[in-house]
Amino acid sequence: MGTVYVFFADGFEEVEAFTSVDVMRRAGLNVEMITVTPDEIVTGAHDVPVLCDKNVVNCDFYDADLILLPGGMPGAATLEKCPELRKLILEFAEKNKPIAAICAAPMVLAKLGLLKGRKATCYPGFEQYLEGADFTDAPVERDGNIITAKGPGAAMEFALAVVDMMLGKEKVQELKEAMCVI
Repeated sequence: MGTVYVFFADGFEEVEAFTSVDVMRRAGLNVEMITVTPDEIVTGAHDVPVLCDKNVVNCDFYDADLILLPGGMPGAATLEKCPELRKLILEFAEKNKPIAAICAAPMVLAKLGLLKGRKATCYPGFEQYLEGADFTDAPVERDGNIITAKGPGAAMEFALAVVDMMLGKEKVQELKEAMCVI
């Protein structure tokens, strides 16, 4: 098992990012928190600072198994402008490797043309950016190698969907029991 890379920019949605990182680490996945900004400390949409593990320009992502984009604004817009991240997302799409995005972040995938003809969901008001997608308004949507989710309230379901994609339903059930997820 390689590594899951979670990408951070100022204005990220804390609940989505931290829930995803926590649940994936509980599942035993190797998770790296990557900033796309020059500063290693990134501040969330609700003023929670986080020290990231690495900067995007210092990574080659050779061991990447899944990439995850938390939402939040302007975090998701900053992710969309990062050339290194856009290139990585397109490489993942070409190889049919897992990509996950929640809240406003599915717009990053849509702007790269990756949601055309796929079921997808996002934060209310961002569906206008999902050009060509089959917008479902579901809390979490998985279509092939791509998982999208609606927002902070779907963070746990989103994180568990990522674990399911990576490690299977047994691991998800084990986590649900350990964390008292109903």
